[in-house]
Amino acid sequence: MDDCQILKGRLMDLAKRAYQQNIYTYSNFLSLAELALLDEIREDISYIHYECFGGNELSERQIVGFGSEEDFGYPGQFPIAVIKITPLLAKFSDELNHRDFLGALMHLGIERDMLGDILVKDKTAYVFCLDKIADYICKELTKVKHTNIKCEMTYLDIPALKPTLVDEEFPVASLRLDGIIAALLKCSRKEALAFFTDKKVTLNGHITGRNSILLKDGDIFSVRGHGKFIFDHSGGNTRKGKIYVHIKRYV
Repeated sequence: MDDCQILKGRLMDLAKRAYQQNIYTYSNFLSLAELALLDEIREDISYIHYECFGGNELSERQIVGFGSEEDFGYPGQFPIAVIKITPLLAKFSDELNHRDFLGALMHLGIERDMLGDILVKDKTAYVFCLDKIADYICKELTKVKHTNIKCEMTYLDIPALKPTLVDEEFPVASLRLDGIIAALLKCSRKEALAFFTDKKVTLNGHITGRNSILLKDGDIFSVRGHGKFIFDHSGGNTRKGKIYVHIKRYV
């Protein structure tokens, strides 16, 4: 049995347990490719509500939670903690990146599926993780590369974790998703199509291979490694008949 079948089975077991025992059940953190497996078992788990969350609206790695307040009569809470990691002496710190923080965490023996996204701002990292390992990380992680650091628990709703949106406007030949991605990322249509082939494009939270789909107001899409965007609206035409689109880019 391959890894995909094992994960599908695990998710179906979580759904069944939530339904039979009237309790919320949660997966570990899943990658975008793993989250795409939910679409393949959607009919098999249609008897139970589920949603995905990774700590904030920009999270790529997310947990699947089965159950709802309507089903059970009480609210659930995703088992997510966020840890702020800062150098003890910022001016002597290495230039630390995502890979450095992830490597230091995994060196502690932590599996990747226990960790969500890692947001790095200047020399500070915010790590989303399962709440059951948060204390262990705070106690054991003391150095990243050659930099001595400190860890402290923080909150999911702090300003540093809130995304900002930047407005962009440009003309396109049509509202096709591949053409809009090509214009946004300033790449060729061929390069844009490769993102779909490589399963790097999500639309409204789901990986999509439908490059020709027409975007509608409010659609949220992302290209892994290149950002997340909201299709705000379209309106107005150029002299050559192209359509102006208005996009909000998460930064």
